[in-house]
Amino acid sequence: MANTTKPLTNTEVKQAKPREKEYNLANGNGLYLRVKPNGTKLWIFNYSRPFTKKRANLSLGTYPDLTLADARTEAQSFKGLLAKDIDPKEFRIDQDRKNSDACFNTFEHVAGKWLKLKESKVSKSYYKKISSRLNLHVFPNLGKLPLHKVNAVGTIEILEPLAKQGKLETINNICGWINEIMVYAVNTGLIHANPLSGISKAFNTPKAVNLPTLKPEQLPELMSTLNGASIKLVTRCLIEWQLHTMVRPAEAAGVRWDEISIEKAQWEIPAERMKTSKPHMIPLSHQSLILLNILKPISGHREYVFPADRNPRKPANSQTANMALKRMGFGGRLVSHGLRALASTTLNEQGFDPDVIEAALAHVDQNAIREAYNRAEYLERRKVMMCWWSSHIESAATGNLSLSGSIKHLQVV
Repeated sequence: MANTTKPLTNTEVKQAKPREKEYNLANGNGLYLRVKPNGTKLWIFNYSRPFTKKRANLSLGTYPDLTLADARTEAQSFKGLLAKDIDPKEFRIDQDRKNSDACFNTFEHVAGKWLKLKESKVSKSYYKKISSRLNLHVFPNLGKLPLHKVNAVGTIEILEPLAKQGKLETINNICGWINEIMVYAVNTGLIHANPLSGISKAFNTPKAVNLPTLKPEQLPELMSTLNGASIKLVTRCLIEWQLHTMVRPAEAAGVRWDEISIEKAQWEIPAERMKTSKPHMIPLSHQSLILLNILKPISGHREYVFPADRNPRKPANSQTANMALKRMGFGGRLVSHGLRALASTTLNEQGFDPDVIEAALAHVDQNAIREAYNRAEYLERRKVMMCWWSSHIESAATGNLSLSGSIKHLQVV
């Protein structure tokens, strides 16, 4: 009959005394209590390594920090690994590495990698918006947390203060960005699933709010007020430039001289400055070229068409036109982004092709093939439309009230 080792008792473990040389007390199943001359008691798991069959010792921990019961449980789990030809020592090293990686891969660390990818796909202004919102509302509480510890309940609690402030649009955006980060983590193998996929449903859906704009018949009021406003020449030119070109505030404020071809009467905004992350070509009307001519002596020797007041080496702030409109008495009635809506409404009322208008506004067409076709096909038709729009603005300014001068009113084509 095979010899069996009598399991140790708690009393035997507790009363084991040190000797001149270290010695082992066997518990069975490969578990030993090693008693050192200094009195330290260490749990050892002795086993035969898979395939090589060489004997090896694996330290489990010291007594009494690791109790007899816990040591037996751990030894039994290692016996289970050996039954599957898994070396317990290699398994532990692999687990330690995974745990180390998990602690290193904090939400903020992984978000930083995602942001680098995102930066190449969105405009600078939108990237800045994403980065600032995450830094302000997410990273302070969620940033240092390892990804495997991120959960829906905790994340929702972090966003609750924004909900109480009624900032539902901000919450909606943040939920979208957080989910993109977690999906990136799943796709790169850092986590197995995204636990935050439904967090947006914990908050009310923000109501769509149209940006304040004027009705088409109120354009003369805008031009008259602009003519008499006490604002800087560069700011007035910026407002008229945005009105004539129908671009977004950041796209208008950041225009560089090297983006413009006077000879071709075209302005090409590079992809990195566009919200759609695609380059946008804008036919320049005669009136738009006159605005550039006015600005040439002011900023022609600089990089930006509309230089900032305090540092001319930088572009004007995208909110410059907004602030000016507010000082002019249009607060709550018109924002600079609303100039695009004013143009769109007017052009649609005048019977221009809606697809041509959408192309002029650089709105994304969900059909990629049609979008590529439209971009080329509509350019000539957009030239006619942009000339009509600039002439219409000039007529609303009753000739001498517009910086771009006067020109005969064109008919809709």
